[in-house]
Amino acid sequence: MPQDVRYEPIIAVLLPCYNEELRIAEVVRRFRETLPSAMIYVYDNNSRDLTPLRARAAGAIVVREPRQGKGNVVRRMFADIDADIYLMADGDGTYAPEDAPQLINTLLTERTDMVVGTRRGVTGEAGRAGHAFGNRVFNSLYKRLFGSEFTDIFSGYRVFTRRFVKSFPAVSGGFEIEAEMSVHASQLKLPVSEIALDYGRRPEGSSSKLSTWRDGAKILWMFAMLMKETQPLRFFGAFAVFFLASSLFLMAPVLIEFAETGLVPRMPTWVLSVGLLLLSMLAAVTGLILDSVSRGRAEQKRIVYLSMPSGRIDRHGLTGEHVAVKPEPGKTPRAA
Repeated sequence: MPQDVRYEPIIAVLLPCYNEELRIAEVVRRFRETLPSAMIYVYDNNSRDLTPLRARAAGAIVVREPRQGKGNVVRRMFADIDADIYLMADGDGTYAPEDAPQLINTLLTERTDMVVGTRRGVTGEAGRAGHAFGNRVFNSLYKRLFGSEFTDIFSGYRVFTRRFVKSFPAVSGGFEIEAEMSVHASQLKLPVSEIALDYGRRPEGSSSKLSTWRDGAKILWMFAMLMKETQPLRFFGAFAVFFLASSLFLMAPVLIEFAETGLVPRMPTWVLSVGLLLLSMLAAVTGLILDSVSRGRAEQKRIVYLSMPSGRIDRHGLTGEHVAVKPEPGKTPRAA
């Protein structure tokens, strides 16, 4: 009789850290208690305190990433680590390790490629008024530009399949990496889920690494670049409409005057309006061409995504080479 042999999926807990000595040991300990079979990785990003020592003492595998920025750390982690399920959190203890099984269970039961632990009440308790306002603005902007799949695009508590991790390009260098993950999922129409979780506060004596204006500008720039790469027709179409409207606004009085007098006394205005009209046409044509290129790139990304093994996860949340068959006496074993 065939006998099912189920294997536990390999789980990797990824903790990017920068000056988190106050809480990293506790975070590692709680993840080890919550997910005893998981491998805990702490990637230290040039901390000036005892973060790597305390993480290693708590039982984590510590790796140093010299390129500053969370995006650079995430890119390195995704490239280095092989697992079936990847769980990413912060090392400051604001995300509860005890919520990890719920995130993983959702990934398995709903068969999604990414589960986001949205921060309950984050728009009102982001630490500073500027952060709360920025969360509201950027989440609303994301919905208008890229889709309504996500309600908290900056959450750092996420679970991924191997297929997502190994097909994600990770271009961003800083805190905007979470927004890039969301856009990647939206562009490829990957199955995703969200779970509302409590969001803790940073411990006394530590401060947020976010700068309201500097990181806000980086995120806005990232939105523009992702818009250009994934929706070039809308991006360049907006410029085309702006240039066309400006051209017509400047051109109309000159044309009226020419119809009445047969003269063009405001030649510089006429030249400027014609130049803006040409820019409008150029932007429109650029958008049309790049839209075809973008569709081809999206298809290639999708093919790469589908070519990746999904990890040792079947519909029961376990794996395989999914079923091992016990041979009957006198018969040669065969692959399931």
